[in-house]
Amino acid sequence: MYSIVSTAIIRGINSLPVQVEADVSDGMPMFEMVGFLASEVKEARERVRAALRNSGYYLPAKRITVNLSPANIKKTGSAFDLPVAAAILAALGILPSERLASLLIVGEIGLNGKVQPVEGILPIVAEAKGHGFTQCMVPYENRKEASFIQDMPIIPVKSITEMIDILNGKECVPENIKPSAQKEKNKQKIEETGEKKELDFSQIHGQRLVRRASEVAAAGMHNLLMIGPPGAGKTMIAQRIPTILPPMCLEEQLELARIYSVSGMLLHDDDRICRRPFRSPHHTITPQGLVGGGAVPKPGEVSLAHKGVLFLDELAEFQKSTLELLRQPLEDKKIQIVRLHGSCSYPADFMLVAATNPCPCGAYPDMNRCRCTQNAIDRYLGRISQPLLDRIDLCVETSQLTFAELTSVSKNESSACIRARVCRAWELQKERYAHSGIYFNSQIPADRLKEICMLTEKEEKYLKNMYQQSNLTARSYHKILRVARTIADLSNSNQVDINHLAEAFCYRSLDRKYWERR
Repeated sequence: MYSIVSTAIIRGINSLPVQVEADVSDGMPMFEMVGFLASEVKEARERVRAALRNSGYYLPAKRITVNLSPANIKKTGSAFDLPVAAAILAALGILPSERLASLLIVGEIGLNGKVQPVEGILPIVAEAKGHGFTQCMVPYENRKEASFIQDMPIIPVKSITEMIDILNGKECVPENIKPSAQKEKNKQKIEETGEKKELDFSQIHGQRLVRRASEVAAAGMHNLLMIGPPGAGKTMIAQRIPTILPPMCLEEQLELARIYSVSGMLLHDDDRICRRPFRSPHHTITPQGLVGGGAVPKPGEVSLAHKGVLFLDELAEFQKSTLELLRQPLEDKKIQIVRLHGSCSYPADFMLVAATNPCPCGAYPDMNRCRCTQNAIDRYLGRISQPLLDRIDLCVETSQLTFAELTSVSKNESSACIRARVCRAWELQKERYAHSGIYFNSQIPADRLKEICMLTEKEEKYLKNMYQQSNLTARSYHKILRVARTIADLSNSNQVDINHLAEAFCYRSLDRKYWERR
């Protein structure tokens, strides 16, 4: 007998439908699986055989052939176990074939017949309706993750026996978790409230310039670099930048959930997508860990920080070759990973926040305290290339706090106050770039800068002088205009004036203090 069961495989943060065909016929007893399979998929043969036996179902002494099509796509992962078992049971007449026609099945099984959770459930369920399915059968432990997709009925199962009873109508479908919209809002509110209590800009003393630069960066999703001695508060400020970013909308949450789902990070912590991500990898991270990759491609830190903040502390301690990999995703807002058997694309629309010491000991340019030689300073700063610096919109210096600033009892501005201004700036950008594919000032194409910034002759002359005197690159020139547009938005000004340009230029001039002389 012949049967067919539908499942899916992950490609990037999307899914592709896969058909599991099973044929049980007379002949030499054997169990064979074909269809361009990875080793873990081939091992499903033994897992399925043992799981069925321990569930009370013995395979007959017949020729059993299972094919996973299309055969030109390599099948990886352990999520094929349950559909393979279902296809064999249907071919043996134990499951009704008509019940499987519009059902998508995903899951791993243990030798005792229990269904185990798998990675990447959310994108599979999200695209099931578009592939013509009306229901999805998933492991019970993946039910919360799958329930993010509101318009697709979910059948969570704990074992092969439960799957057989449900499909034969002997057992009711377990109640699926469908959180209401209000519950999601409350959960998001609770998360934000909890985050504010722990991290808030009101805890930052002094550093007025850095606080202002952080607000400008958040208002336009610009990249930010902080330079200063150890203990000046660079890490504290970076950790609080997500608290001044507006909450994520449902569309952003679902896109982020797809990334975390295929990474296997959503299974036990589905609340993480209710707040903007903050990723802070160690400087020893590998290139694959930063941008993604591996034999079976997985998202890297640049994708896990999507719609949030990627913080690189001790920037000059990272391997230079690793840092250079950031240049392409900073421009394209996505990362393309190409492997022998295909390619996949992951979104990487993040705000880069970096912090570094000015030298190995951290005291430069105070030569009374700095113990580093000039060559050591040059080698240290030389790990950060000029092309990477050109992709950073704001560069600001953090100074050592005075005793008066450190012990001040005056109340500092809270994250809520700063976020209110950032939200207004975001609303202005949303109205300005409606239906244009642009979301923030940092994404303005070079050919539209003149139209959007609308400089008068006075501002044009000022900008021309800055360009010639400072020997700016074209990319730096464009970034000054984008930052100036954000500063104007924070001032509720339709026109970009000289004050806005001057402030934006100050954020670009500091890097010359440390790098231009080299």
